Amino acid sequence: MDRNTNAHWSNPARLKTRHLMLLLHLDEQGSVLRAAEAARMTQPAASKLLAEMEALLGVPLFERHARGVQPTWYGQVLIRRARSALLEIGRAQEEIAALRDGRMGQASIGTVVNPGTNLVPQAVAEVKRAHPDILVRVEMDYSRPLVARLLDGQLDLVIGRIMDPDGGIELEFEPLADEPHSVIVRGDHPLAGRGRLRHADLAPYGWILPPPDSVLRTRLESMFLERGLQGPRNVVETSSLPVTINLLRVSDLLTALPVEAVAPYVQARQLAVLPLELGVGMESFGIIRRRGHLLSPAAQRVLEALRAVAGRIYGRAARR
Repeated sequence: MDRNTNAHWSNPARLKTRHLMLLLHLDEQGSVLRAAEAARMTQPAASKLLAEMEALLGVPLFERHARGVQPTWYGQVLIRRARSALLEIGRAQEEIAALRDGRMGQASIGTVVNPGTNLVPQAVAEVKRAHPDILVRVEMDYSRPLVARLLDGQLDLVIGRIMDPDGGIELEFEPLADEPHSVIVRGDHPLAGRGRLRHADLAPYGWILPPPDSVLRTRLESMFLERGLQGPRNVVETSSLPVTINLLRVSDLLTALPVEAVAPYVQARQLAVLPLELGVGMESFGIIRRRGHLLSPAAQRVLEALRAVAGRIYGRAARR
């Protein structure tokens, strides 16, 4: 890196919000003309702004080709940070408006299935009893997409796992509990009354599986291969717990879930847990935050409630 480039990086404040907005439009539209239209400016003005950004940073942000523009590696880094910065500005405006109106604002949480059925509802209920004006948003998904949304600034907290070590340096993790999985079926399933089962006994039945990019899906497929069995071909793919539960209740399909996630249905004998050690282990889940990120007052209240409820449910409080 030359002396001029160092000089560019020494004053990042010269990048304005309009630069960042155009950057996102360029990424989404893939064309200077279409990005200019989305940003409500002329094409020459958009080209000038892009040239200003590249001059300030001393690196090419987009490759120009006949079909439009494509972000370089430098551009991808700045786009990710710009998206996060603009989201933070938007959240700041919302928090200021809420505080001005006497409200505490909002918090956005992402959770994987098991804590999403016990820990998160109890923690949210505690927050709402003490602070009914806080708006709490909850998303349920797998860890990888949730952590990606956390890093982008779309979520304040995630209860899940850090699956990709590359992003770990930007995250703080407070372990809560393990999440063993069992085979779940409808209450009167042909296998439900069997005293002893082997993995081979599962082969004739169809499965409800998570999407192919999930860690659980990979480990289930490995479980079959390690036992010399062919993986299921009769498959329904879904990440929705309600869809999974209702499919189980009306079919002979099997699925792998933490027992806690379906405990009320098991107690009501609508679903059953097969007496089989599945052998599919998942890493501990926990509370994930962005390192060094100051939570809003609302998100801080949710974090405190999660820690308190976790101490009651799992027998240990999260590390502070």
